[in-house]
Amino acid sequence: MTDSANVTVQEQIQTGAPIKAVKSVELYDFRRPTTLARDHARVLELAFETFARQWGTQITARVRALCTITCDQVLMQTYDEYAGSLPPKTAMVLCTISALEAKSVIQLPTVTGLTWVNHMLGGNGSQVIPAGRNFTPIELALMRQMMTEALEDLRYSFGPLLVNDFTVDGIQYNSQFAQAAAPADLMIVATFSIRIERNTTTATLAIPAAALMPQLGEANPMRITTNSAEYLQAQLAAVPVDVALRLTPARVLPSRILSLMVGDVLPIPHPKHRPLDLAVGDQALARAAVGANGSRLACIVIDTEESTP
Repeated sequence: MTDSANVTVQEQIQTGAPIKAVKSVELYDFRRPTTLARDHARVLELAFETFARQWGTQITARVRALCTITCDQVLMQTYDEYAGSLPPKTAMVLCTISALEAKSVIQLPTVTGLTWVNHMLGGNGSQVIPAGRNFTPIELALMRQMMTEALEDLRYSFGPLLVNDFTVDGIQYNSQFAQAAAPADLMIVATFSIRIERNTTTATLAIPAAALMPQLGEANPMRITTNSAEYLQAQLAAVPVDVALRLTPARVLPSRILSLMVGDVLPIPHPKHRPLDLAVGDQALARAAVGANGSRLACIVIDTEESTP
């Protein structure tokens, strides 16, 4: 909460006025819309959640320690915004995508990758790992193998949403110098929480929007049909309605209604020999006589001449 917001709350407390919630306003650039449609966001969230489970299982088998990965957020950003949100020193696995110049990025802290390699080589994770050092050639080979398996999990999780081939290209350690895409290119960015034993860290996965959006289709497709009247009639015929038997209504004053008591008699102008009206809402559609169907009341339709309400 900003200082001006604190002052406003304090003034409300001093004056005794009811405290109003301070709303945060997020600027939106209509010249560069970067918001996912709700339908698209839900499909991508399900795919990334499936990938998180598959990736966690793969890491568990590799490092021989229980790994739990959850997908926290899925959004659309430009590559410049995505790179600016990353720490300066981190591990960025660049993945080449067939038929596209932009690359996908799997980003995680360097210490996290070194901890995985330590477990794979027989360590127990208790060793102190320097935060600033890069991967050695052996560690780099093991990380490339793990990332290749992660890409296989990604393809399985996304299914028909991914039609391009993904291959590991290399690993960069500076988020400002790793040019995976043009600054204005849109990326689908997913944020993950990775927990191994008692340690929790954050990783991200950025996929160029051009690799996913064509398979998602339009958010709100408009379909032009020449037989819309037939569709409307078929839909109306399938909608259930309430049907009632009713007597001829009587007109009374409101004072008569308000003074009703138990035992009062209201005369109804409906002849004894006249059938009841079979009505849907205010529209009488037929006439029917009272009958029975087993232990329940029923009506016997006498005619179906529609009358004006």
